[in-house]
Amino acid sequence: MQIATKGRVAVIAMLELALRIDHKPVALVNISARQKISLSYLELLFGRLRRQGLVRSARGPGGGYSLARDAVDINMADIVLAVDEPGRHDPRAVISSVGAGHPRGQRIASDWHADLERTMVEFLASVSLQDLAESQGRLGPGAASCLKSA
Repeated sequence: MQIATKGRVAVIAMLELALRIDHKPVALVNISARQKISLSYLELLFGRLRRQGLVRSARGPGGGYSLARDAVDINMADIVLAVDEPGRHDPRAVISSVGAGHPRGQRIASDWHADLERTMVEFLASVSLQDLAESQGRLGPGAASCLKSA
């Protein structure tokens, strides 16, 4: 498993939302300017994040995006898999792509690859957005209340 640029950019943008103490929506144009990320690319990613229930949007003046759940309830796997291509990290797809008609060594390698994919997804699922925000050193102990969505 390789985390594509989409996943890395989505994590960066979600971290921006998590670090907002006032919980007000953040306009994508602001994230785009701060992080030097294309606005149209962010719009694509946030559409996927919204469909997966990770962010919510508000229209009009003062609108933008905010976390749809508490940062502690969103993990890195949620974010990465939400913006990735469908089925790309589904270990069952890897296993089923190598059927009984293939050489034994190829089946073993595919099983190993599927196990590796599962392990990586489990690791990503073990790290919450709150964990990541706290590891940035911007938040001290007890700052979890700052990471609650409105």
